[in-house]
Amino acid sequence: MLTRLCNGVPQSISRLTAGTNLSRQAVTKHLRVLANAGMVRSVRVGRESLFKLEPQPIEEVRDYLDQVSKQWDDALARLKSHVEEHPR
Repeated sequence: MLTRLCNGVPQSISRLTAGTNLSRQAVTKHLRVLANAGMVRSVRVGRESLFKLEPQPIEEVRDYLDQVSKQWDDALARLKSHVEEHPR
């Protein structure tokens, strides 16, 4: 779902459903979860709702994971250094 929305063009449920094995109801449920997480925003255009990706929450998660990854890299580097300095 996120891949289909990442081009920046708001898309309808019909368009998001096209070419998948998902029902409109399943797509709607996925979009509701993403909207509740702040990752998707809907805009009403006439009778149709269009959905657009909100990248900020994804960027925040990526930044957090980068930070955790750096902490692990630093810890593993310290462990390696310790093991190399104190071989058995």
